Order: sequence, then structure tokens, then C-alpha cells
Amino acid sequence: MKKTLFACIAALSVGAAWADYPEKPVTIVVPFAAGGPTDKVARDLAEALRKPLNATIVIENVGGAGGTLGATKVSKASPDGYTLLLHHIGMATSPSLYRNLQYKTLDDFEYLGLINEVPMTIISRPTLPASSYAELAKWIDGNKGKINLANAGLGSASHLCGLLYQSTLKTDMTTVPYKGTGPAMTDLIGGQVDIMCDQTTNTTSQIESGKVKAFAVTTPKRLGGGLAKLPTLDEAGLKGFNVTIWHGLYAPKGTPKPVLDKINTALKTALKDADFHKREEALGAVIVTDARVNPADHKKFVEAEINKWGPVIKAAGQYAD
Repeated sequence: MKKTLFACIAALSVGAAWADYPEKPVTIVVPFAAGGPTDKVARDLAEALRKPLNATIVIENVGGAGGTLGATKVSKASPDGYTLLLHHIGMATSPSLYRNLQYKTLDDFEYLGLINEVPMTIISRPTLPASSYAELAKWIDGNKGKINLANAGLGSASHLCGLLYQSTLKTDMTTVPYKGTGPAMTDLIGGQVDIMCDQTTNTTSQIESGKVKAFAVTTPKRLGGGLAKLPTLDEAGLKGFNVTIWHGLYAPKGTPKPVLDKINTALKTALKDADFHKREEALGAVIVTDARVNPADHKKFVEAEINKWGPVIKAAGQYAD
């Protein structure tokens, strides 16, 4: 009886101690440079979060090492709710890509909820002799050993999608890494490389302007808008091929539950914000509305993604120290 009473008193004390959270600005660390897709998501979310969280929100860009430097910083930050991490699919792929990761993805963070998912597209240089996915597949089959597959660098969305695409096709292509999507897209448009798989945030305008050819999307269902005519890879015969670049919100391990609850509640409100929806739709992103907005389901999803990507990355043998 006494132990139960003490436990209740302790729980009430913890709750009371954090009742006034937040009392100062909250920093969201983005583990990439300013101006990129993840940075844009973070800034859009910050606008939508300010009112429900009742706080000033500051974005801090800590780029480098495929997002692992920023994630490391947050894993070691004070667990008080004032330093958060907004990260993409790299949260699940870094454990396989980096040999000397300075944090444990499933152990060193509190999971707050998934935010959005960004579809991927299979695109090619404008001079590639194919006008449908069936023709592209035939061209790939007839040019084995001669195909150049561009990506934006180790751990990038285009790198990961390219790995899974080759694995699914059981076809090796010559991977050509670039320092960012910009130079990779420039060479694709110029015909120096053949194919790329990248986010709609980076490809939609190039597709709509006719600067590149588009063949398929990597989602289970077709997209809307200007990409509505593109088939899914599943439709095209690659059954079960589903890749989206998702973003989630995290706090350092040990952050008090009352604080986590406040942030999660504010996040759920932000995800319903009409202006946030408009800004994300403009990026080609889909707001998450299912159970993954809850901490436990968010963590289960990331664990499943770790298990999904680990074998693909291991088979490719592409690692970083």
C-alpha cells in the first residue's frame, strides 16, 4: 500500500514539475543543410506547431555524415523536451550504412510520431529510347552492364531507392553518386547518366516541364495532380515495391512522459492544420493520419524499416565509417 502511495506521489510530482512546459523556445534539429526537402518539412511543421505547443520554435541545421551528426547531437542532448530531432528515412537506414554510428536508433530516442511520406519516381534522361515502363524494363534488360544509375550521395533517398530497385530487378547498374540532387539532376537532364529514382519534391517540376522522362511511382496507389498518369511499380509488375521517404519527430531518451505527451498532442493538432496540408501537398508529400502518429506505432514502423533496408544495404556492400 505504501509503495503504491509513494509511486502515485512521485508520478504527480513529475507531472507537476513539467506542467508549465514549454517555458522557453524549443529547438528542432534538422540533420541536413538549410533549403533541402527535410529542412522545408521542418520549417512547415514549426509554423503549424507553434500555436498548439504554445512555444517559439527554432530550426537548427546540423548537416553532415548523411544526417548522423545531427541525430547524434540530439541523442546526447538534455532530455527536457527543448531539443527535438526531425529526421527522414535515414533514421532507419543509418544503422546499416554506418559502421561507427554514435547512437542506437531504437534505444537512444523517444519516438513522437510520424509526420509525412514523400513518394518516389523512376525517371530517366530525356533521350532514353523508352516511353512507357514496359519499354524501360525491356531497355534495362537489353543493356545490362551498361546502365548508369545516378544518386545524390550515400544514404540519400535516391541512393536507397536505387539500391532496392536494383535488388528487386536482380540487375546491377553502375552507381554514380553526386554531392546532392542538384548536380545529379543536371547530369540526368544533360544525358550523362541514364536513370534515377528520387522524391517527387525533387522531380515533379522536371517531369512536368519535360526535362526528364517519368515511368512510374513507388507508392501502392497512383498519385494525383500532374503525376496521375504514372503507373505504380506494383502495377508495372514489381509486386510489393513500395518506397516512400518519411519524416518523423524524436526527443532524447529519458524525456519525461508529461513532456512527450504534450509534444505528441501538439503534433497531432499540427498535422491537421490546413496551411500545413497545403504546403506539404505542394511538395508532393502525404500527411500521415494513421496509427503511426502515436509514439509506440511510430517506433514499430521504424523498426520494421530497419529490418527492411538492412539486408538490401548489406547485399550492396555500400558502407561508410
